[in-house]
Amino acid sequence: MRNFLLVAIFALLTRNCEAQTGFEQFANDQSQRFVTSYEKRDTAGYNLLLNDFLVRYNNLKPDERAKYKGFLQNAFYNFCCTLSLIGDADRALFYLQDAIDAGYVDYAHMQEDTDLDPIRYDARFKKMMQPVRAVGDFLYILQNAGEYDPADKRSFPAFSYQTADNPNLVALRTGFNLDSIAGSGDDVLKAINLLHWVHTLIPHDGNHANPVVKNAMSMIVECKKESRGLNCRGLATVLNECYLAMGFKSRFVTCLPKDSLKTDPDCHVINTVYLPSLKKWVWMDPTNDAYITNEKGELLGIAEVRERLVRNEPVLLNPSANWNNRERQTKEFYLYHYMAKNLYMLQCPVNSTYDLETQQPGKVVSYVTLVPLSYYDQQLAAKKSGNFVYY
Repeated sequence: MRNFLLVAIFALLTRNCEAQTGFEQFANDQSQRFVTSYEKRDTAGYNLLLNDFLVRYNNLKPDERAKYKGFLQNAFYNFCCTLSLIGDADRALFYLQDAIDAGYVDYAHMQEDTDLDPIRYDARFKKMMQPVRAVGDFLYILQNAGEYDPADKRSFPAFSYQTADNPNLVALRTGFNLDSIAGSGDDVLKAINLLHWVHTLIPHDGNHANPVVKNAMSMIVECKKESRGLNCRGLATVLNECYLAMGFKSRFVTCLPKDSLKTDPDCHVINTVYLPSLKKWVWMDPTNDAYITNEKGELLGIAEVRERLVRNEPVLLNPSANWNNRERQTKEFYLYHYMAKNLYMLQCPVNSTYDLETQQPGKVVSYVTLVPLSYYDQQLAAKKSGNFVYY
């Protein structure tokens, strides 16, 4: 069964402060009735509820149908589960196909859902899973991403890093006593201490835009004043500037999915920082207080983590990794699902400076993007690297 709570969350996020629309209230109420029919294994009652839902749903305007598509996917999927559990394989597979056609592609859940065990070894089920795996099994997609284009002869840009004597970085370092926060240990411990500090100082809030002024000093002050958080890009910006202020070379990196269905607006932004004692760049994620090691406990960089996931080599997540100091992150979800999805493409700015993405007239910010040859739109891929000019 697909938890209807996810649909309820979707409904909460998609509506504004006004009351629910008539259809939204109907869909939420109908979802609860679907659950009751599922629990009772009442397929006749579920079928009546589904027909009623489809009449109302199909009368919506196209943009409204798209908005509430999650309800449709779950309605079909959970009817499939109900039918599977009573041994009606033919109808279960029929409605599973309806769920997939409606856009349900949570491959990982379908592989784990015990409701589907009665039909799992049916040849028809296995055939249905093949196209779903191509768009919904993120580790599989990453492992089949292919190489970067060896024929691309464009010169690689020279990355630059603002030095710690920049007045803004000096003010950041002294204003927040970063030397004390980093501590007196080696560069590895200092980098991890700064990661912990930013993670604890500012909560993650992925549902709202970051402040207009996008530098660490301003965002920290505004978050404290307004009791608000930042999305992953904002948190990575703050950590990046703290690293620069402490004399580290550092960049923030946008990790992007393949999203061939154009239905996934999500990406994730983390940091990569150069540690002289290790002579390498390493992964730091302030949203999840996360860093990655190999089986020997050695810190890994973004490229190393990506390559190890592709090759099925060991990767370990630090035990303290968490979201907002409330939910512990697991290696299985964070690396094999979420980051496997978002490590398909990598993008970062060429120049790493204080206040990089605060918009100002005429300001130019240059980015470079690594795109595998298996990306579904190579013409679009060619445009992902370049300059962004603020007007």
